[in-house]
Formats: sequence, structure tokens, C-alpha cells
Amino acid sequence: MTQNMKRDMDLIRELMLKLEGLSVPLTGIKAIDGREPVVQVDGYTTEQIDYHLLLLEQAGFIYGGGLENFGMRFGPGIGFQSLTWAGHDFIDAMRSPDVWDRTRRAASAAGGFTVDLLVSAAKGYLEARIKGFIGG
Repeated sequence: MTQNMKRDMDLIRELMLKLEGLSVPLTGIKAIDGREPVVQVDGYTTEQIDYHLLLLEQAGFIYGGGLENFGMRFGPGIGFQSLTWAGHDFIDAMRSPDVWDRTRRAASAAGGFTVDLLVSAAKGYLEARIKGFIGG
């Protein structure tokens, strides 16, 4: 696996939407890698998908325990059981294509971002919309 890949937030969002829809028994863990049709995203290689699955695990957006033994990873992919609370918050903030597009454009105009800033910006936009609906 290449270690110098750039993080692609569009791919992160797409993978989160796909993982949210997976059905895994509460006590089960599903091994997933970029070859799985359920996580393939047009325009991205298996290697890119594998790398971004690892990033999702590192970010604490998914729970599953990984495919590791004694701190060593055996092969590409992750173990997946569910999204974490933070993972649900991320995807709930970024689910709407409109919110995602506005958030992504704002981050681009600012010249950079972190995941926390993206989520914060999306939440701010959603909060303003909700206040508009309830008259606050």
C-alpha cells in the first residue's frame, strides 16, 4: 500500500454512506477491503479505497477491531462492525449533497480544512437552516 496518498474527502463521504447501509450482526465483524463491490466507488482504485478505509478506522468513524494481530496488519482492508457515534455525526452532517457541496466549497475557498472544521461548518449551515424553519 502506498503511504503518500492524499486524503480525499469526497471518497471519505462516499465510503461512509456505503458503510452506513451495510447490515452486520451486532456481535459480528465483516472484513472489508477495496475489492468488495459494496465499497467500490467509480473513479477510485482498490488501493485508494483501502487507504481511505484505514483512515476511517484511524479517525474513529468506524468500529470493528481491524484486521490486526499484535499490532501488525495482515493484508488490506478493515474489520467493520458499525459506525461510531462520531461516524454517525459525520455522515448526518454531510449526508445532504447540498450541504456537502457548500461545505466543500467553503473549505476550498478558505485554502484548507480539517475534518473537524468540515463537520463544524456543515453543522453551522444546518443549524442556520433549522433556525430558519423554526423561526429562531
